Formats: sequence, C-alpha cells, structure tokens
Amino acid sequence: MTFDEVDQLKAAIDANDLSLVQSLMLSNPELHGAPLGYGRNGPLTWAAECRGVPLSPARLAIARWMIENGSDVHQGGDGPLMRAALSDDRIPMIELLLEHGANVNALWNGDYPIIFAPCETLQPRVLKLLVDRGARLITTAEQSNCVAMVVGTYSRDPDGKRGCLQVFADAGYQFPDTAPMAVHRGRVDLLEDCLKRDPTILSQRFTQSQIFPAEVGLAPEDGLHCAPLDGATLLHLAVEYHELEIARWLIEHGADVNARTTIDAEGFGGQTPLFHTTITLVLKEAELARLLLENGADPNARATFRKQLQWNGDTEKEAMREFHDVTAIGFARQFQEQGWVNEAAIEVIRACGGE
Repeated sequence: MTFDEVDQLKAAIDANDLSLVQSLMLSNPELHGAPLGYGRNGPLTWAAECRGVPLSPARLAIARWMIENGSDVHQGGDGPLMRAALSDDRIPMIELLLEHGANVNALWNGDYPIIFAPCETLQPRVLKLLVDRGARLITTAEQSNCVAMVVGTYSRDPDGKRGCLQVFADAGYQFPDTAPMAVHRGRVDLLEDCLKRDPTILSQRFTQSQIFPAEVGLAPEDGLHCAPLDGATLLHLAVEYHELEIARWLIEHGADVNARTTIDAEGFGGQTPLFHTTITLVLKEAELARLLLENGADPNARATFRKQLQWNGDTEKEAMREFHDVTAIGFARQFQEQGWVNEAAIEVIRACGGE
C-alpha cells in the first residue's frame, strides 16, 4: 500500500463515503491493516472512534462493511472497541463491535483494560454496558483500579463521575466510608452521616492519601488536579472537582471559605478554595467562584505553594513548580498550562477587587 492510498482511505472514512472506502479496500485488501487511527491500530479503529464527528448511520455502515470484508475487530488489542468506548454517544458502534466478537476483557496495547476507557472519560452508560456484557471485575485490586481511574482522571464531569461510581456500587464495590469519598461520589446524604459521626470534618485537613485512598487503587501522588490538594479541606476538594451542590452544602453547614491548606515545614501551602476556581481541566464557568465570593472569600488571599503537574509523560510539565506569594489570579497567570485558565472565574474575582 502507498501513503497516498492510506491518506485517501482516511479521508473517505472522515467523509463517511462508504462507496469510496469499498473501492479502495477492494482494490487493495492490505488497506484493512493500514497504520491508521489511534495507536496506528488500523482503519477500523479510526472508523469506530468517529473523531470529531457524531456517530451516524453512514459511519456504522462503513464499520460494518469493513468488519464483514476483512478488518480485524481485535486490531491493536481491540483498539476499535477501546476508542468507541470513550463516549456514551458511540454505544451503537460498541454494540456493532460486540456483535462481531469484540472482547470486553481485552487489554488494549497489552496493558490498558477496555473498561478503563469509559472510566477515563466518565461515560457511565458505556461503563454499564461493558459491565453488563461481562467486563470482569475479578479481584478487589482490579476493581479498585477502575475506580481509581474514575477518581483520578483528567476528565471533569460531576454527573459522569457520579454515574460511573454508581455503576461500581451497583456491581457490589464497597467504597471507603470517608468524607472525601462522599465528595467524590457527590453524596450529600453520606456527608451528613459523616458530619453526625464527626462534627469536626468541615475544618479537618485531609492528606493526599486520604483524598485518593489506597483502597481505590490510587497512590498518594496520583489523581490529576490543578491546585494542590494535600492538606486540603472538603471544600477545597469539592471546588476542585466542580461539585457545586456539595460545595454549597459544606458552606451552609459552616465550612470556612477562606480555609487554608496545611503549610508544610518549608513554608509551602496555604491556598484557599478560591485558588481551585481559576484553573480548570474542563468546565470554564464562574459559579463556584461566585459562590465562594458571595460567602466571604477573600479575592486577594495569597499563598506560596508547590504544584507538580503530571501530564502525558512530559518531563518538563512534570517538574515541580513553585508559586510564591500569589493570589488566585496570580496563580492562574503563572500556571504551566494556560489552556486550563478559567477566565470566567477570573472575571468574577476581579469584579470583587481581586488582582
């Protein structure tokens, strides 16, 4: 096959042009194994992912024809299923792949369980479908690793996160009965139980290992977050994970909107929950910043802290950064990933006198 043929095939798939896909692949059957798509797994992987376009009947027809005429549904360690499983919107594609023998318990690339895909992107309907179709939760450790992906992923969709965690609860997973886990689950009722047992939880500072507990398969340094969480209060955690209802409940029950994280022996730490509003992984909105400010948050609180950003194996971005005597806005302006800056929150903070 030639580079030109591969490029033509990719363009035909992108255009949902079944007749051109058929013409190219019938003329050169080797194209079924072309180094195309995520991880260069093959054309079926590219077709199944529907990158950049909604799943359509035309794309389903292309995938079905490819499978029935020589494309390997298991290419790349079930790469087509893994990529399709990244979105609830692709459930018909997932069902097509499963109809033709895709393996819900495959290891994509040899080490990434297919079930991790919806956990990574917080897609509860896909997760439930895979579990219902036999995706194994063989041991506590394996099950916990799936929960760890949901809790520690870069995705920020509170509804999706709660939905995924509920899928595991329905499958019998026993979550740690802690206040941080109640925040992760978006469960006010569980927080109420925690508060009844321990009236001090609203002022407690939680270590990273308590926020990302070993019981769910996370090491203390795991979990992608924007501002540091070691020594944080529940309100810091709720704001970081965009749990607006939880944050409102915490404030109504006496949580301090100007609480500072623990300051370590070297003098690093001390940021308030407001710092967690100016950097965000997904949602660019002002509601949380507005909630904090309306309840007395200091728009110019300053702190000096360190933040290590683990992202895509980039050693430059993984380096520990120090932010000295910065406000929440100053932190955002110095942050490693300017694409994560929440300008909507900054505008609200600035309107309240923040600098």
